[in-house]
Amino acid sequence: MIRALLVAAAWFVIMPGRPGSRQAPDPLAARTKGRPDAPVTVYEMSDFQCPYCREFALGTMPLLEREYVQTGKVRFVYINLPLSSVHKNAATAAEVGLCAARQERFWPMHDLLFRRQDQWAALASPRAYLLALGDSAGLDRARLASCVASGATAADVRADAERARRSGATSTPTFYIEGALLEGAAPVTVFRAVLDSIYRTKTATPPPRPR
Repeated sequence: MIRALLVAAAWFVIMPGRPGSRQAPDPLAARTKGRPDAPVTVYEMSDFQCPYCREFALGTMPLLEREYVQTGKVRFVYINLPLSSVHKNAATAAEVGLCAARQERFWPMHDLLFRRQDQWAALASPRAYLLALGDSAGLDRARLASCVASGATAADVRADAERARRSGATSTPTFYIEGALLEGAAPVTVFRAVLDSIYRTKTATPPPRPR
């Protein structure tokens, strides 16, 4: 279901620096796919333990990446929204994901977390298993372990979740797309219809002004 966004979500926007000033690095760059100047930006608010998020990540996202991200039409940004009341290991997985992002390996870890969801989701303490996944994602094990043990990314995960809720997201996955929310792991045909419509609108050539 897609609905209009009624609350401000300015936190999503990375504002350009003033002319002549040094622009601050984009804090979301490591968990972004696509050109920074793509006409359409999609913010995916997701939970690594959510089965519907897994369905989107492994089934729909590869199609959208090929059709929209690789062609320069769309930029995708991952935002953490762990639903800890029902997914007890989701926050830990999100912290590990952001630690991977600090090594520029967020997306390989993202894919592994979803592919192996059944293995770690039911564990009483998933940290050791998640650290082992880092080896498969090409991460420096010592750096990853230190990051996770220190809780260095816990505040970032909480900030993501709070901001996602302020944007109107109450379930996962939810997608913020240019002023509207698309809720649930919709079929790829729904995403195509929404993205094609927005892309055409944003890239349409305005009619010439009458003289």
